[in-house]
Amino acid sequence: MDPIRSSAIFQRIDQYELSLCLLCNGVCHRQWIERFFALISRLGNGVFWYVLGLMVLPLLHGTAALPQMLHLVAVGALDVVIYKRLKQILGRQRPYVRHKEIHLGEPPLDWYSFPSGHTLHAVAFSILLVSYYPELAWLVVPFAFLVALSRVVLGLHYPSDVLAGAVIGASTAFASLGVYSSVAG
Repeated sequence: MDPIRSSAIFQRIDQYELSLCLLCNGVCHRQWIERFFALISRLGNGVFWYVLGLMVLPLLHGTAALPQMLHLVAVGALDVVIYKRLKQILGRQRPYVRHKEIHLGEPPLDWYSFPSGHTLHAVAFSILLVSYYPELAWLVVPFAFLVALSRVVLGLHYPSDVLAGAVIGASTAFASLGVYSSVAG
């Protein structure tokens, strides 16, 4: 898609999403809420998933967890390529850049907004982990939701960025489960 055309499309969508962004971002006026969501966002950038996948699962399941860990790594790598390429092609500005009334609660890792890479990975990893270890649902599902919410609360993403990240993450997770089960089965 032509960057100029995608920019015009996003500008129209941004106006529809601005009130929801302002509502979510408004909770950052309470410093403890901003700190909480900043912590969630930082953990969702990899730390939570690395600790869970590379430390906790091997402790609980030993070497039997290795195929699942490798599956998570493969999906994570694929998802990095997908979201970075989409951000590069589409070039949607972050909400705090376009709308000065939105407070930036945490520095961004890159310049562009669409899709949310944090949400993409949180959803993909949650689906994979719950498919292998359903007993982890109580932990990973609420955490993935908080990661997605944190991105809007902190002024880093529009709701459609988060929704797109969730859809892409779910798609890659379910597709990879299909491939994995046909190869392993």
